Amino acid sequence: MTETVVALVINELVQLIVHESTLLKGVHREVVDIRDELESIQCFLKDADKGDLQDGVKMWVKQVREAAYHIEDVIDEYVLHVAQHHHHHQHSFIAFFHKIGRLLKKLKPQHDIATKIQDIKISIREIKEISERYGFHFVEQESSSSESNVTRHDPRKILMSMIRQVYHENEMTPWKIDMIDEITLISRLRKCLQQKRYVVVFDDVWKTEFWEIVKHVLPCNDRGSRIIITTRSDLIGVSCKESLFDQVHKLQPLSQDKAWELFCRKAFQSEFQRCCPKELVKLSMDIVKKCEGLPLAIVAIGGLLSTKEKVPFEWKKLHDSLSSELECNSHLTSITKILSLSYHDLPCHLKSCYLYFGIFPEDYTIKGERLLWLWVAEGFIKEKKGKPLEDVAEEYLTELIHRNLVQVSVGELDREVFKKYRIHDLLHETILLKARELNFSQVLEALDTTSHGKSRCLSIHNAREDVFETSEYSRVRSILLFNINEMPKSFIAKLFKKFKLLKVLDFEDAPIDYLPQEVGNLFHLKYLSLRRTKVKILPKSVGKLHNLQTLNVGETAMRELPIEIFSLYKLRHILAHSHDFEIKCSFYSVRGVKLHEGVGCLKGLQTLCLIEANHHGASLFEELGKLSQLRLFGISNMTAERGRALCTSIQKMVHLNTLAVGSISENEIIDLESISSPPPFLKHIYLRGRLKKLPNWIPELQNLVTIILFFSSLEEYLLSCVQALPNLITLSLNRAYDGEQLHFEEGGFRKLKRLTLIEMSKLKMVEIDRGSLPSLEQLEIGPCPQMKEVPSGIQHLKSLKIINLYEMQREFVLRMQPDGGEDYWKVQKVTTIHLKYRIKGERYQIYKLNDSNLLERLQG
Repeated sequence: MTETVVALVINELVQLIVHESTLLKGVHREVVDIRDELESIQCFLKDADKGDLQDGVKMWVKQVREAAYHIEDVIDEYVLHVAQHHHHHQHSFIAFFHKIGRLLKKLKPQHDIATKIQDIKISIREIKEISERYGFHFVEQESSSSESNVTRHDPRKILMSMIRQVYHENEMTPWKIDMIDEITLISRLRKCLQQKRYVVVFDDVWKTEFWEIVKHVLPCNDRGSRIIITTRSDLIGVSCKESLFDQVHKLQPLSQDKAWELFCRKAFQSEFQRCCPKELVKLSMDIVKKCEGLPLAIVAIGGLLSTKEKVPFEWKKLHDSLSSELECNSHLTSITKILSLSYHDLPCHLKSCYLYFGIFPEDYTIKGERLLWLWVAEGFIKEKKGKPLEDVAEEYLTELIHRNLVQVSVGELDREVFKKYRIHDLLHETILLKARELNFSQVLEALDTTSHGKSRCLSIHNAREDVFETSEYSRVRSILLFNINEMPKSFIAKLFKKFKLLKVLDFEDAPIDYLPQEVGNLFHLKYLSLRRTKVKILPKSVGKLHNLQTLNVGETAMRELPIEIFSLYKLRHILAHSHDFEIKCSFYSVRGVKLHEGVGCLKGLQTLCLIEANHHGASLFEELGKLSQLRLFGISNMTAERGRALCTSIQKMVHLNTLAVGSISENEIIDLESISSPPPFLKHIYLRGRLKKLPNWIPELQNLVTIILFFSSLEEYLLSCVQALPNLITLSLNRAYDGEQLHFEEGGFRKLKRLTLIEMSKLKMVEIDRGSLPSLEQLEIGPCPQMKEVPSGIQHLKSLKIINLYEMQREFVLRMQPDGGEDYWKVQKVTTIHLKYRIKGERYQIYKLNDSNLLERLQG
């Protein structure tokens, strides 16, 4: 990891030298020297990161890491001083350039950069001499197991969770967690469950104290109730056993055959029929044996080997290192060792990206674009000629997925734009230990009193004022907040006072309602997220954040962005609304933010979503046409007469990937006919408003993955226009079609996995030919009041796994029932069928097919 730290600092120095040479006037040569010295040290570090070292070498590695961090601190502080001095004394950049020499002299008494740089150069030379003295003799990695540092939780952060699931939302009163005691929560839950037959599952329990609290909640009422607890600890299993009837079931490892099958599926995923080459069979068998039938271990090692050359020599090297890694039979230590091996095998540029998953809470899923933008802001991504940093970041993520270190969240596989990612809990544990050891990041929770103040990244999982008390936190570059119920008033003030060198500030979901002017002092800030906060206005001082790349104010009440942001030439992403536009029903109103004239100067923008087409009219669209780097663009409040101007702008967005257009009202026509050459890489289209007809350029888009239409009220037969699109995966029609019949023809929609037909008031019949929709996995229909029978031909859909039906009529549902329903045969092989009926507002009650409550409701 020291190699990674040094690489990050070198990368940062390169960026400064290339892009900010003006700010380094007078010390430019010195900074170049330091970069050269670090590069010469870096080549020694590759082996140093492999495992445990001799004490002398270990000390040397630590010195290198500390020196790298120190260099970053000194340079960042210097740049901040110069930038602030420039702001206060000279607003003209040219004047600043001419007077830089005098400025540096004035700065010297308060910030002697030259002396500090000389000190750094001397210390680096000393470090190099020590390295030569020790000659880098490394020892084999010793086995070391450290107990996972599981932080304590307030038993109320679990009782409240149970209450939310046991009570219906409309029965709940808005309880505040800190105003209610354990006894009250226990008695309410117990009372609710006393007369019920219940099954409760507690997944992945770590603490023995857990059962001492929870057992009082669950009454033994002789109604055949069951409690299931999963854990990785034998001790927990024994401590939860109350009587002879309680069973502790140990999951058995995979059989040799199953283990081999899983290993081959992972290690030889690119081989023909995933077969193991003959010359690798014996080595592979030995490796599988050492995994002891543990699926996680097999998947981790298989993923690791899939990236290696399929030659015996390479595999023998890995096999030999595994021998020392997997001696012990203890399940957890075996896995930890294997996972550590996976980490150590990562190339330098992926280590920091992987460790970054430790800042998120356990079981947390993160949207792809948020993760990639954070990595870019943190400086983890190396520039590649001709590629945006975000594309390189996506390559890094793909590599981590292929190594089975990162999982694509279940249920999201078919919707490329909405992918979410997570890591396995065991990986999370090992990452936390490694990140803390390296001062890479630190997670602070409510009762955690072991903060050491040396980390570069703080992940705060509850408001803690005292984290700001230590001056060592001047090192912190990133602050992210999670699961915070309340924010002390002094919290924000202290944050902006103490953390002058921040690059990342992520307030997503935090209970804050304003941003102080002092935010403008964070000259180095690259990423600012206020998503789902109560902040309504951005202070004008954001115009001083000249390094800002990402501004996320999605799902806030913000209606306007200040004109000052147009001076932020490094802005890459403005997200003024969540771009997850796929809301199932039409009660959803899409609102963007107003932009003043001037957006055209932000030439590097890749994301601009969602803005309002406003009174600036034509001039706004002219400016939008200058944003040729846009990948994701969303605009609302469109009127029919503005359509032609918008089309002209869209044609110039040659890199566009996602387009969302919303009209000023659901009856207003969106006119997108005049696009003659649509952006060639367009994958996702969301249109919200009336369409005279489907724009004729849409069927030309060979890369199109998603089409989502709201309120289109199309009368023409639209399926024949899009059924031949070769890569279409999601088609969602929400009050989009006014015809009585939809016919899916043979051979159409070859790759479609998800079809949604919502609020089709006139639709009577859906007919599916044999050979149509061969890949369809999920079908959603309703409310469609005229539809009386299950779509004809639905029985042909061999891939169909899920049917969701919304507010469907009584006759339709009765025909589907297993007992005598004449349409049951069509759907009997579908795994999951849910019938959803609205209770209050937008909340649905979900029923299974033969639910007696559903039948009662329909009769009633």
